[in-house]
Parts: sequence; C-alpha cells; structure tokens
Amino acid sequence: MTIETRYHGKIDVDQHQIITFSQGIPGFEEEKSFVLLSLNEDEIFYALQSTESAGLAFIVVNPFHFIKDYDFTLDESYLTQLDIKEEKEVEVYAILTVKENFEDTTANLQAPIILNTRNKQGKQIILTNTNYQTRHPLFKTNAK
Repeated sequence: MTIETRYHGKIDVDQHQIITFSQGIPGFEEEKSFVLLSLNEDEIFYALQSTESAGLAFIVVNPFHFIKDYDFTLDESYLTQLDIKEEKEVEVYAILTVKENFEDTTANLQAPIILNTRNKQGKQIILTNTNYQTRHPLFKTNAK
C-alpha cells in the first residue's frame, strides 16, 4: 500500500505495519488507521502518521527514554479493549508539542498512546488521578 506522508513523502507500507485506532484519536475520531515511522536514525522520535490524511502526523516518543520515573497502571478495561495478554505486547508513546526552540518541547504524559504490538491495536488513554501534565517539559526535570 502506498501512502502520502507529512515527513517522508510517498512511501510503501506493509499491511502488518498499520495500527488501528478503533475509536480514532481524541479530536481526530474519524482517523482510524496509522503507521509509526521513525524520524531519525537512532529511532527516538517517530511520526504517528495517518494512512488516509497526509497532513496528519503526530510526533511521538517513548516517554521512558526521557522521563525515568514515568509510571502508570493500565485499567482492566484498556487491557480488554486492546486485547493485551502480556506486558511485552505493550508499547507506550507520548505525543509531543514541538516548540521553535526544540529544548522547550513538551510531552503529553497525561494522555499516552498505548499500542498492542501483537494485534496492532492502539488507543490514546486519559490518565486520571495523576500529576502528569499534557505539556510536561521533555528536556528538563527527570530527563536522562
């Protein structure tokens, strides 16, 4: 399948790369199909790219690369929705708000993206009863 992307132009993707968000992503509920594309050689920054809208791509990172003590528990309902059987099937990403001065970039730790790598199902969840912010500084406190 060939798709047009925001950062890589036209590319071919295999069907097994497609991640399905059955309920879309909050604010983009109509967008259900995405691929995760590396933006740099060391695979720290990714684009969560819509397969249908070339202009829609979220810059995401594995938050554990930057925030050592980031921690939360997935509710049973999320495990069921995503059909997660084992912890090793789970990948977590945080959507970034990239600033002009890159050092001021923030991560949405309150609403992480959860992916089941086995069945390629994804969901953005909202953490409640937490001190995590939607605009947590990525390169400041607790950064490696």
